[in-house]
Amino acid sequence: MSAANGKGSGLENVVATRTRLSSVDGQAGELVIAGHRVEDLAERRGFEEVCLLLWTGALPTAQQVTALRDRLGRRRVEVHRVLVERRAAPLRDPMDSLRSILSAFESSGDLEEDAVTMLAAVAVANTWWWSAHNGLPAAAPREDLSTAADYLRLLLGHEASAHAVRGLEQYLVTVSDHGMNASTFTARVIASTRSDLISAVVGAVGALKGPLHGGAPGPVLEMLDAIGSPERAEEWLRAELDAGRRIMGMGHRVYRVRDPRAAVFERAITELSKERDAGVRLRLARSVERTAEELLAERHPERALKANVEFYTAVLLEAVGVPRELFAATFALGRMAGWTAHVMEQRAEDRLIRPQSEYVGPMPS
Repeated sequence: MSAANGKGSGLENVVATRTRLSSVDGQAGELVIAGHRVEDLAERRGFEEVCLLLWTGALPTAQQVTALRDRLGRRRVEVHRVLVERRAAPLRDPMDSLRSILSAFESSGDLEEDAVTMLAAVAVANTWWWSAHNGLPAAAPREDLSTAADYLRLLLGHEASAHAVRGLEQYLVTVSDHGMNASTFTARVIASTRSDLISAVVGAVGALKGPLHGGAPGPVLEMLDAIGSPERAEEWLRAELDAGRRIMGMGHRVYRVRDPRAAVFERAITELSKERDAGVRLRLARSVERTAEELLAERHPERALKANVEFYTAVLLEAVGVPRELFAATFALGRMAGWTAHVMEQRAEDRLIRPQSEYVGPMPS
């Protein structure tokens, strides 16, 4: 491992490890996942395909995809049965509930087996929480559906349309991995101690819960609700900036241009608009994005503050039927593919991550 001097910078520009899983180019606005542009994967591949791509380094055959889909379906049914037997009581916060449910599973000692369990468990835990939140019995998963299709069925109480399933599929693929972000780094640090995969991803969920990492998809919708129409965008945004508040969904720690994932989601919403009334929300979001960019450029000419992944995440997840209370937990479902792949990669490297710190306290006299 190599390291640059990252004093006081949150380890910014410090290279912690080598990886084959994803590359983020913030200047060019490019995200490559296991050798493929994220736009291409979102357009042409399903979530189970990308899970296998991340785990193995190669695009799978149709038979391998079917096998994983069936395996995940069976595991979701098993996880649901375990929760029923344990009479699991979801916690008040969905991320706390997710962390608690995941941590209750024992490691099998096999990385891929545990990865399958965690992917299945996230889908069931999130929908379990939603049912309890609404005072409804949790429906049992179905083995014959894909992860995206069953997830929406369990949330909505009925099978979702093909357009909605495809929209969620594109979301899960797009957020499956994204460089050495805080939750991924957390998972790798835990894995580097030779701890089990379940412990590593539970730690990642804890990191994702933090608002500086978990993001602002929910608040983006609240912003759009408050603005209401494109005509009110400039007045509302100026008032927010004058009050010293940040604009939700704008700016990113890495990207200096528009987040490529925002473009994927914008196209997915456009497709959904052909089926349902997502077009009104999309037109509002585009107007707010353009206006926010202009105002931010006016006030911060030294910084490029463009739409990030969270801006259109909110609109897309709302359009497919995911409740805003579950936006962060649904992100965890997609990112579980990357977390588990990073754990596998770190365990193969088998080297403890042990950086140094610079002491700045008093010395004994």
